[in-house]
Amino acid sequence: MSYFDAASAAPLHPVARQALLAALDDGWADPSRLYREGRKARMLLDAAREAAAEAVGCRTDELTFTPSGTQAVHAGVAGALAGRRRAGRHLIVSAVEHSSVLHSAEAFEAEGGEVTQVPVSRQGAVDAGSYEAALRPGTALACLQSANHEVGTVQPVAAVAEACRAAGVPLLVDAAQSLGWERVEGDWSLLTASAHKWGGPAGVGLLVVRKGVRFAVQGASDERESGRSPGFENLPAIVAAAASLRAVRADAEREAARLRELTARIRARVPELVPDVEVVGDADRRLPGIVTFSCLYVDGETLLHELDREGFAVSSGSSCTSSTLTPSHVLKAMGVLSEGNVRVSLPAGTAEGDVERFLDVLPGVVAGVREKLGAPPVTSAVRAPEAPEVVVDSLGKRCPIPVIELAKVIGSVPVGGLVRVLSDDEAARLDIPAWCEMRGQEYEGEEPADRGTAYLVRRVD
Repeated sequence: MSYFDAASAAPLHPVARQALLAALDDGWADPSRLYREGRKARMLLDAAREAAAEAVGCRTDELTFTPSGTQAVHAGVAGALAGRRRAGRHLIVSAVEHSSVLHSAEAFEAEGGEVTQVPVSRQGAVDAGSYEAALRPGTALACLQSANHEVGTVQPVAAVAEACRAAGVPLLVDAAQSLGWERVEGDWSLLTASAHKWGGPAGVGLLVVRKGVRFAVQGASDERESGRSPGFENLPAIVAAAASLRAVRADAEREAARLRELTARIRARVPELVPDVEVVGDADRRLPGIVTFSCLYVDGETLLHELDREGFAVSSGSSCTSSTLTPSHVLKAMGVLSEGNVRVSLPAGTAEGDVERFLDVLPGVVAGVREKLGAPPVTSAVRAPEAPEVVVDSLGKRCPIPVIELAKVIGSVPVGGLVRVLSDDEAARLDIPAWCEMRGQEYEGEEPADRGTAYLVRRVD
């Protein structure tokens, strides 16, 4: 099996495994106790904190270990907002933040707070000027990821941090995807991360709160981890997380260059090998190992299953693989195609031969899925006697069927004619405009329909 889903969870690093096993023997006692075994555990915890703080670029007393990256985000957002309650009740986030940040924002909004979502470009990047424009009197906190977990786009954290600092607003950075590669640049105020993203064990997160940042712990607390993460520390996992972070960073520059070459190869060759594909995310300002693309006329769930059958583990932001049947909020915010979406995220050590085999297998897999779904011949529509308007009833059908049926009939209207696609699938709101942009047709918007929405497409050629 070629594992290409490191952005979800990187394989356990050998150093993490060694450190975990060693700490199970030496780090089982309560590090708050004064007897020998307790002191031994305390030494391990202190050493892990020093190693993690060095990697982050912060003081040891600014760093807290948490049970997960998600818990670090929730604690960080809630604590910073509560600490600055007198400053105001306004929170700024980007539209492509990790769900943990957006869920925190939803909870804050439910309690009476106000949230501004800063939009992103089609490449998935925020504009630092837009963040600055969103700042205002009463802004308590701003949040921005260092890099996007779905498409790999690196965000302008340093520029946003400078604007926030000038306005006196703390910036929380979700560094989960990037911390294994490098420190986060800029004068940020809070930072969160998750060990399983860089090859540490699951169940360890980092929360960094810079000195001088007003912070009020929410919920019950105790004397552990400065009161910011109550409960007995999972010391073996913490030791393994810190050891693996130091190990991956020692090799990060060399490995990043190698993975960038492999992902650049995928970005260039997938559109050559597979017709009607959109490669998404910034081509230059991106993480080393992530490349994401979407295939027209493809059911994402079937595509992932077929790739798994061929020995490749990949993930998807397609609504066709989602239990909610709604497209990824990241792809939706970018305005790109969501159907048939594939995220390839290469772990450290990925062999060049595995990437080549993926490129060999992918065209046949996509073609097979398209054939099963009855997709039209690529780059052409089915011709029929011309009518000034055609109605496509796709009610009750899920992606990518509405787009497939649109593609089949677009040739049956004259140039300037209209196709009205009826759909109750939320993904159609994103995928039909994306199809129009890819195929050079004009999207005219949407209208309410009896049991869904009518999407209007004007034939251009």
